[in-house]
Amino acid sequence: MDLHLKSKNAVILGGTRGIGRAIADTLAVEGANVAICARNADQVKEAVTALNGKGVRATGAPVDITDGKALTAWIESAAKALGGIDLLFSNAGAMAQGNDTTGWEANFKLDILGAVNAFEAARPHLEKAADEKGDAAFIIISSVSAAEADNASSYGPIKAALIHHAKGLARQYATKKIRINTVSPGMVYFKGGVWHMVETNMPDYFKNAMSRNPMGRAATPEEIANAAVFLASPVSAFTTGSNLVVDGAISHRVNF
Repeated sequence: MDLHLKSKNAVILGGTRGIGRAIADTLAVEGANVAICARNADQVKEAVTALNGKGVRATGAPVDITDGKALTAWIESAAKALGGIDLLFSNAGAMAQGNDTTGWEANFKLDILGAVNAFEAARPHLEKAADEKGDAAFIIISSVSAAEADNASSYGPIKAALIHHAKGLARQYATKKIRINTVSPGMVYFKGGVWHMVETNMPDYFKNAMSRNPMGRAATPEEIANAAVFLASPVSAFTTGSNLVVDGAISHRVNF
């Protein structure tokens, strides 16, 4: 299927590893130009080099996404480097667990304010793209933990807030042809990721967690990226305000 993404310009927060990197790679294969940011300068440099090798324009910089001014400045520079912004992906997450104040603050500053500040910075460019081309999109990566709870923790409520925020934005900007959707992954495994670390350091816990997956495995970053890129593409032009659960049926709720 042609997703009609050739020559589109995309900005990805947290684009050097895992789901974010897979989103950037998938977009580049589809012919979209990409700008990525993350904290680690070496990882950004490696990713940009690899993305440029796919025949598209790619740029990136090390950015502390919790620094609103720095994030806004980078998004503006990315828009100039790419020639605009058609697609925005908020993927970065603090991944803090537990119910302590430090975890709540870390998740709020990175996950929530990162998404809020990124959209506000990119909004004029998204509006321009939508006005000229008829479609622009903002995709937020949430989690099935938004609607699953075993104990008190900041992680799930923060992810739930992202879904709520996306729905409000979707209704607010529908008339401007900017679509906002979320993707909620279940367990995602990749080398160097959280579940790889759990597998290494807590093998019994990892086996128990893996056994809860009805499909017998975790998702790959590419499987989540495929869903996110599809939702962002003009092929999904009437889809906005949705939360796409990509979890291999690990969650128990019915997704009405």
